Amino acid sequence: MNTAFGAADILLPVKTDMEKWAVAACDQYTGEPEYWARVENRVGDSPSTLGLILPEVYLEETDVDARIDRIHENMRGMLESGFFRYYSNAMIYVERTQSDGMVRRGIVGAIDLEQYDYHVGSSSSVRATEATVAERIPPRLKVRMGAQIELPHVLVLIDDAERTVIDPCKEIRERTAPIYDTPLMEGGGKIRGYLLDDAQKKRVEAALEKLNDNDAFNRKYGISGYPTLLYAVGDGNHSLATAKEYYERLKAANPGKDLSDHPARYALAEIVNLHSRAIRFEAIQRIVMGVDTEKFMREAEKKLGLNGELSSQRFIAVVNGSERLCYIHNRTSELSVGSLQDFIDEYLAKNGGKVDYIHGADVVKQLSKKEGNIGFILPDMQKTELFPTVIKDGALPRKTFSMGHAADKRFYMECRKIVL
Repeated sequence: MNTAFGAADILLPVKTDMEKWAVAACDQYTGEPEYWARVENRVGDSPSTLGLILPEVYLEETDVDARIDRIHENMRGMLESGFFRYYSNAMIYVERTQSDGMVRRGIVGAIDLEQYDYHVGSSSSVRATEATVAERIPPRLKVRMGAQIELPHVLVLIDDAERTVIDPCKEIRERTAPIYDTPLMEGGGKIRGYLLDDAQKKRVEAALEKLNDNDAFNRKYGISGYPTLLYAVGDGNHSLATAKEYYERLKAANPGKDLSDHPARYALAEIVNLHSRAIRFEAIQRIVMGVDTEKFMREAEKKLGLNGELSSQRFIAVVNGSERLCYIHNRTSELSVGSLQDFIDEYLAKNGGKVDYIHGADVVKQLSKKEGNIGFILPDMQKTELFPTVIKDGALPRKTFSMGHAADKRFYMECRKIVL
């Protein structure tokens, strides 16, 4: 694995209803418990990844520990019953038809956690695109610590303008059948996956090695002396950070032991091309809850210098269905989202309240109708800004962007064993 991404030992169900098997990422729809209630009702008693994950909408429920115990029990049961088919040293070419009809192509394989560092300022080959919230790792770690398998919703971006890595895999469709092909529930579109043969895997590896050339990398971005950033984590960074933390704890608990081939050293992920037309960056909106909305806006006006005069930084504040366009003149970040987030963090630390991160302006408008809530709708970020910003500044402000709608996020499908 010369470029931090390679083949993996992958598990897929031998025979089951794949539409019920695949569910959305655990960190989606955190403000919509009714979504997860519908999914649970839809799945019923069928085998499903729903029984192998902890949707984060339930993190503060009193039965969270019991839920985690059931997850671990379900994993053991599936492994012991022969539920999975084992694909050794595999890469899977994925075609995901999104809710908008666009097809997003990717390759599922393993990320080497030794070559991943989520801290701001990292120079590793695999980096987070935005600041990692340390408080979000422990709840996920509780799930992983007793887990025998992992499920990925991680999408990792490569900047491949010439489309040399993923797109050539399309030809595999002409000579092999998909190993899965299913619609996805709740407006998630559909997905199919093809097992790459040895020739295709070697071609993918060679194309990634070419992208990894440091001289070519520095020329591409008009810079000098920067270490190569080949993989930028677009979605699921906190899950990948949890896998990293689990692996680091395993090493600390086994000093001097050779863990170079331990399955926990790696994490399943799907690489996708930044230049795919199916990948669209959308701002992640904010909803602040449990505050005096008038006081909040008064202090925001003072701190951020909000007024109606045009500025390059802006957002829309939504209270009780009323929208107000605000221009920031006292910026604290290079991006609108950064300046706003700095103020939200400062205000909540002093006054209490809670912030949640929302995909979709319509949801923000609906949630902002509740007393004590105020919503914020932010401008979208341009894709071309991503790699140069991460390279030069280290990371974006947390929850800066989302790669498309929640329904188009990666659904859980493949699994991998992470214990010996």
